[in-house]
Amino acid sequence: MAIQYPSNEEVKQLLHESKRIAVVGLSANPERTSYMVSEAMQKAGYEIIPVNPTADEVLGVKAVKSLKEIEGDIDIVNVFRRSEFLPEVARETIEVGAKSFWAQLGLENEEAYDMLTEKGIQTVMNRCIKVEHAKWK
Repeated sequence: MAIQYPSNEEVKQLLHESKRIAVVGLSANPERTSYMVSEAMQKAGYEIIPVNPTADEVLGVKAVKSLKEIEGDIDIVNVFRRSEFLPEVARETIEVGAKSFWAQLGLENEEAYDMLTEKGIQTVMNRCIKVEHAKWK
């Protein structure tokens, strides 16, 4: 199935209803896009949970190795990994019962999209969460 992008209204609603964002591939390097985007979202009031097996802490929050280590609900799984890794992250997103999956700008994968949408998980691909948030504040 071809990737269907959510409407602006759906994206706006997702961002307004969400509080906790698990960021897969969040780098501890302040020069990296994942860091800058996550820092902006944290400053906007979202709880950021770094998911990075090689980091101990990012943005003052203890990092976890995988989504499975996160306790409680996950509103958005925000992914900063190359497109070929999206199916693997999608499987984990489904396993932990996250509400939505967000692949950053430049990232999309049809296999991951199909898996997620079959399970009813709202899926956003190839969009920057920081840019979208700025539109709908």
